[in-house]
Amino acid sequence: MPLYDCVLLLKPHVKKEGLIDLVARVGRHVYSRNGVLTELKSFGTVQLGYGIRKLSGRYYQGQLMQMTMMATPNINKELQYLNKEDRLLRWLLVKHRDTKYGLEFLNEDDGELELSKLSRGSIYEEDIDDDDDDGDDDDEYDENPGNGGKL
Repeated sequence: MPLYDCVLLLKPHVKKEGLIDLVARVGRHVYSRNGVLTELKSFGTVQLGYGIRKLSGRYYQGQLMQMTMMATPNINKELQYLNKEDRLLRWLLVKHRDTKYGLEFLNEDDGELELSKLSRGSIYEEDIDDDDDDGDDDDEYDENPGNGGKL
């Protein structure tokens, strides 16, 4: 199943319970189609670059949510019911491209994983610096080094 991001922009006055209800409804819909909700992010209230006009007025703020999910390719058609949702200003479904997951991820590069290419010793070696910190580092940060630091 492909990986999708569903971005929801809700009206700013929607209460937390209404937001959770809408996200849970989308999550149940995905789950009922044998999909998996992998991540949920809330970006809080955001200022919009332009006003979005709805029947109830014009909105310059919105609550932004992102849901990452693994779902069947026809999820876009199945989420069209969100167009009639009065709590939403906008919604967008984005498909992740060139994302490897499942057996495709495990079988890439003839079974060699990136971590096996690292030598075990290089991970545990300590980086030892013998720098003397005597506090005379002011000349290192001169804005105009050509004129001796004078403006």
